Amino acid sequence: MSEGVRGSSGPKPCEACRQEEIYEEPQSILNSNEAFPDNAAGREIASLPAKCFNGGCSWTGCIKEYEAQHEGKCEYERVPCEACQVLILRTEKERHNERECEERTLNCKYCKVSFNFKQIKAHDDICQKFPMQCKDCGKKKIPREKFLDHSRSCAKSKTACPFSEVGCKAVIDNGKHSDHEQTSIMEHMRLILATSMVRLQRPEAPGPGDWQDDSGLGLYRAPEEGAAATVGGGTAVSGQTSGLDHKVTVLENIVCVLNREVERSSLTLEAFSRQHRLDQDKIENLSNKVRQLERTLTMRDLQLAETDQTLRELQFCTFDGVFVWKIADFSRRRQDAVAGRTPAMFSPAFHSSKYGYKMCLRLYLNGDGTGRGTHLSLFFVVMRGKCDALLKWPFSQKVTLMLLDQNNREHIIDAFRPDVSSTSFQRPVSEMNIASGCPLFCPLAKLTGKSSYLRDDTIFIKAIVDLTGL
Repeated sequence: MSEGVRGSSGPKPCEACRQEEIYEEPQSILNSNEAFPDNAAGREIASLPAKCFNGGCSWTGCIKEYEAQHEGKCEYERVPCEACQVLILRTEKERHNERECEERTLNCKYCKVSFNFKQIKAHDDICQKFPMQCKDCGKKKIPREKFLDHSRSCAKSKTACPFSEVGCKAVIDNGKHSDHEQTSIMEHMRLILATSMVRLQRPEAPGPGDWQDDSGLGLYRAPEEGAAATVGGGTAVSGQTSGLDHKVTVLENIVCVLNREVERSSLTLEAFSRQHRLDQDKIENLSNKVRQLERTLTMRDLQLAETDQTLRELQFCTFDGVFVWKIADFSRRRQDAVAGRTPAMFSPAFHSSKYGYKMCLRLYLNGDGTGRGTHLSLFFVVMRGKCDALLKWPFSQKVTLMLLDQNNREHIIDAFRPDVSSTSFQRPVSEMNIASGCPLFCPLAKLTGKSSYLRDDTIFIKAIVDLTGL
């Protein structure tokens, strides 16, 4: 067949005929004007089975599906990189462009300049924003454009003394040049004086007929060998005297300069001393203020603690002689009591009335006295209140203590009337009187297992003060 199906671009020569060299366009027996597309053949061809020819790809289907869904999208197809023309898998194209391509363009993360990947080393060597590290002080991330300034100001970088030109051989940290200059003033002056003396002893080369010093002796070098010795001797004495006068004048000027420098240094040292004393006084004043503030903060902490305690007392405080004490986390508290860490615990305070008796309860979770290790021991405590002077003493009201059954069936109850002769019920002279109550209040066995008195690791204790007669 020498003509393909007529498409949108007109009839096309059959490639197979071209390859077999049996197609001759001028002698073709087909009339391109009479050729027409065979849709049935096209559908049959499109339904033929096909598989992807890319190595590693397992796609199969029909030719129509291949052209519509898979062609140009196969993950195993090798496509050329636009920059370096290397064939790579389509799925690795993005990674190749970002990480592997030798011709990729990068942006410097320091100065944001764009450059070719191959130039990365050369760019890092000249990038003005490239971070550098000071070998002296260890500081990192110093931009190259500021590294020279840092080297000059680095406190741990060492440079030669500014007086090295006159002979000082010291090498000092940048931050200590001033200290070195202050402590070495006399040495620097001696070096300056010695250098000046050497320079004065090196006159310019004499011209013909001039006098020249040689080992401290004025020797005349005449322009001609036959000059008269008498004339030479007189001129030599005059020239030596003039040179000595000049040296003396120069040395006097140097001494004046050095004296002024010493005087200036003395004034500077005195000013530093005064400033040091002022700084010491200021430091002492600030230290006193800090100590005073620390004392004030300590007092504030104590006041806050007292206020917090008062708020906790007010939170649970009652004024009708009836108080219910909820004790949570019973197991841990009992272990602390058994171990002796917290043998007893006090309840918040409660009152018989707003201006009445102040009282609290004291509980031993592992017992006390005759009840140690076998019973809960519960005691009643009379506390010192603000209105004790208005109350009747000794305290004589009946007190009822209860361990509440949380099923509201059988409460454990114990009651007593105060012994008016006991010091426990006299008017308190300290924060609280000696506790009095029931060392055998409740057997610990009743709080084990599925006890109705202990639920959710919590027990409730209730105290009722009989207000009759008040």
